[in-house]
Amino acid sequence: MVARLTRLLGPAHVALAEETVQEAMVRALQSWPYEGAPDNPAGWLFRVAHHIAIDAIRRDKTFGDKTDAIVSELTRSAARTPTEPDTEEQLRDDELRMIVMCCHPALSRDASVALSLKTVGGFGVREIARAFLADEAAIAQRLVRAKRQIRDQRLTLDMPAAGEVAARLDSVLEVLYFMFNEGYGAQAGEDLIRQDLCLEALRLGRLVASASIATPRVHALVALMALQGARLPARVDAAGDLVLLEDQDRSRWDERLIAIGFHHFDRSMTGDDVSEYHVQAAIAATHARALDPSSVDWPLILTLYDQMLAINASPVVRLNRAVALAKVHGPADALAAIAPIEHDPKLRHYHLLLAVRGQLLLDLGRRTEAAEAFRSALTLAGTEPERRFLTRRLAACQSPA
Repeated sequence: MVARLTRLLGPAHVALAEETVQEAMVRALQSWPYEGAPDNPAGWLFRVAHHIAIDAIRRDKTFGDKTDAIVSELTRSAARTPTEPDTEEQLRDDELRMIVMCCHPALSRDASVALSLKTVGGFGVREIARAFLADEAAIAQRLVRAKRQIRDQRLTLDMPAAGEVAARLDSVLEVLYFMFNEGYGAQAGEDLIRQDLCLEALRLGRLVASASIATPRVHALVALMALQGARLPARVDAAGDLVLLEDQDRSRWDERLIAIGFHHFDRSMTGDDVSEYHVQAAIAATHARALDPSSVDWPLILTLYDQMLAINASPVVRLNRAVALAKVHGPADALAAIAPIEHDPKLRHYHLLLAVRGQLLLDLGRRTEAAEAFRSALTLAGTEPERRFLTRRLAACQSPA
């Protein structure tokens, strides 16, 4: 509803659109417990929000000579229910335009993520703050600044012109990828995963993938998020502890998301573009095809990481490649492969480098060195599940061989 009202009111008035929807929610909470919920709750909220917006516009002098035209459009929109096919299609289009605007290159990535979650995802300030372990006041200010930028720079809900599509989509994909990764492996806090962030990133990705502007790169990212998201139910155990991929109960993987992932993976294969999203999706697909850990095609995964290095030779990619290298050629080769990146300043605070080093040393029987690596990783790990996992690995170093 926020996206629909923003289109009708104009992007400069996104704050008014949000306030209008919030007021409609408040009225529902005030009346439904006593009068009963309407037969079509979504339609009720849709109409009430529109009428609240009409009243607000008539009181607001800033709309000037546009007041009558906007009121007329709101009145026509309110007469339609969100369950009508053409209205549903328009709502999807409004959301698509909103996410593209929220991810405008003029806005910072953090602002784009917060604004997308708030205006398109329906997350409250408290939920966003909790998701990113940030102060509510800081998130609120981030949203205020983002809306001010939209107003001051006169950003619109117009879809990018043909020559701008690729660049604008790259911004959208970067934001969605960041949102998903923050949910898939939180940087700090009590929980390792935040499924709500992952699923919202996937929902928005599928929304973009359904549009005419979608490129193979969009489908590749959606495939990656769906295939990795399918593992979420098995990624932590009942106690919230980390379960490594090779130890996961694959019967708990979400088959529906796997099917969605392969559908988009197939669609990503059109054209000549091979992005990092494509290669990562191919790696995730290789894991998804394996019936059990012993049947994973690690030589193929190693080849895919070699291909990814040609696109992005970052130290994190090199570290991930080393894990595959250990599966194919053994821990000694993998340990030698990570030696050049051990002192890379970009990984100075990256606990996974030390965790991987510790595991490779442990596999080689070098327990004292492995324990030292795990202790160092413990000082850098941000979440409680990761710290508990590393504590268990440290204990394994000290147990009899």
